[in-house]
Amino acid sequence: MELPFSESYKIKMIEPLKRSTREQREAWMKEAKYNLFKLKSDKVFIDLLTDSGTGAMSDRQWAAIMTGDESYAGARSFHELKDTVKRIMGFDYFLPTHQGRAAENVLFSVMVKEGDIVPGNSHFDTTKGHIEFRKATAVDCTIDEAFDTTLNHPFKGNLDLEKLEKVYKGYPKEKISCCIVTVTCNSSGGQPVSIQNMKDVYALSKKYGIPVMYDSARFAENAYFIKLREEAYKDWTIKEIVAEMYKYADYATMSSKKDGLVNMGGFIGFKDEETYRKACTFNIMFEGFVTYGGMAGRDMAALAVGLDEATEFDYLETRIKQVEYLGEKLREYGVPIQYPIGGHAIFVDANKILPNVPKEQFRAQTLGVELYLEGGIRGVEIGAILADRDPVTRENRYPKLELLRLAIPRRVYTNNHMDYIAAALKNVYDRRDQIKAGLEITWEAPIMRHFTVELKKA
Repeated sequence: MELPFSESYKIKMIEPLKRSTREQREAWMKEAKYNLFKLKSDKVFIDLLTDSGTGAMSDRQWAAIMTGDESYAGARSFHELKDTVKRIMGFDYFLPTHQGRAAENVLFSVMVKEGDIVPGNSHFDTTKGHIEFRKATAVDCTIDEAFDTTLNHPFKGNLDLEKLEKVYKGYPKEKISCCIVTVTCNSSGGQPVSIQNMKDVYALSKKYGIPVMYDSARFAENAYFIKLREEAYKDWTIKEIVAEMYKYADYATMSSKKDGLVNMGGFIGFKDEETYRKACTFNIMFEGFVTYGGMAGRDMAALAVGLDEATEFDYLETRIKQVEYLGEKLREYGVPIQYPIGGHAIFVDANKILPNVPKEQFRAQTLGVELYLEGGIRGVEIGAILADRDPVTRENRYPKLELLRLAIPRRVYTNNHMDYIAAALKNVYDRRDQIKAGLEITWEAPIMRHFTVELKKA
């Protein structure tokens, strides 16, 4: 008999979860102004809002925390982390930051200026926010296949080279800050980018004199998909694949709260000293001294261990197979999701589930509210609210995909939790024809509104 798949870890500590009634959840949701971010965490049964900083650390990481060096300058923990980043990603120059959006803030303060163009593959919310805050423009060059959730394409995160070259030909190189490659591509459904596409993007960018930056939050998950789906790399280790990936990047930002397996932290990698030196000034202004950058020594020590653990096949197989388990269960129930299943989350196609809700009433947010009311499960909208308003016309932007993201924290939930999530979403799906009205905005921030937006029932 063939042995079934089993997790590559055992559980050493638990945290209790609180159940609630639908009546309680209805009151809490109204109190939160129908914004899932505004819910108190103890009002949530299963929290899939994000996989950022919500994972469980290993015994080795907790041990590293106890030996962290808290020196303000030149801490041992900084040098351990710097050496790990060099060994795994190959960057000679490195700055720690307190999280990924802080890394973007520091690097973009050097690289992005008013009127610039920043092409990439479906920039995520903070990335686009930092670009538009500087009165620059993000241009999406993702392949068209990414926007068909039913299409089985192995690398839906890939950039379309024709779209990218059109940008390069359309603007002087001085107006193009960099090309951003997000690995995996969160906004298109946690979809990976192939090494061949990375090579092609890098070669095209070098032809036009444009630097390439990787948004690296889920770089290890991307490497796992390369091993499984890109024939040339099937016999490579994850660490070998990661090293190959970063040959085709000039810079990288990292939210270590994802594939760094820690609860707080980030960093920037540089291959040229000049940009690094310029960024040091902004790091000191915004984050802290260059050898801690907003991170405690103990957190840098845990991150150095986490980067090693995250780039091992056994860990990645366990992590991604759990996401796949939930996705396949939902497909069994007929629930439409982005396919193939991505690395860190299930992305539910709200346009297909709630076509009776006008797009102006935010289908994915409506679906997220319904799922919370059904089972106390918190997801997050990747749709029109997140897409924000056009910075010039101030009209709402309606993206091609209207998705409810169910992000799975690393090493936290069991497959029994996945079964519960699937059953709750099936119940919502089965009564989808009864949901005909969505939500209306009553208050919003001028940029990155989805974090704090307030809504009411339409």
